[in-house]
Amino acid sequence: MIKSTKKAKIAIFKPEPAVPIQSKPEPARAEPVKMAPVKSEMPKPERISIEFVRPGAKRVYVAGSFNGWKPEDTPLTAVGNGLWVGNLNVKPGRHEYLFVVDGQWLPDPNAKERVQNPFGGVNSVLTVQQ
Repeated sequence: MIKSTKKAKIAIFKPEPAVPIQSKPEPARAEPVKMAPVKSEMPKPERISIEFVRPGAKRVYVAGSFNGWKPEDTPLTAVGNGLWVGNLNVKPGRHEYLFVVDGQWLPDPNAKERVQNPFGGVNSVLTVQQ
């Protein structure tokens, strides 16, 4: 058996005082949140009515920058005596358009403004105010 000549040191630790624990934390108190009105960055579409007169027409559509130049998206309805009417939801701004009558692309004879198009013809211009 081997005997050690060194004596072992014993460290004594004193526990720190206990911190009292609350059974329920107090609820945080805050002022009510005030909501500010939010303005939409997107202009709201305006509902407009568009008319075209063509006695004898079988199908009439309107195509323009407001519907991606897709006539099938905006058919007009025959209301009698050659009058065709359509209701459109158009965002404010300047839009070019044409009527498509039985497959033929035609400008609006009642348009206040027309511009040249890249196909050698003219497009009608519709301006919707905000």
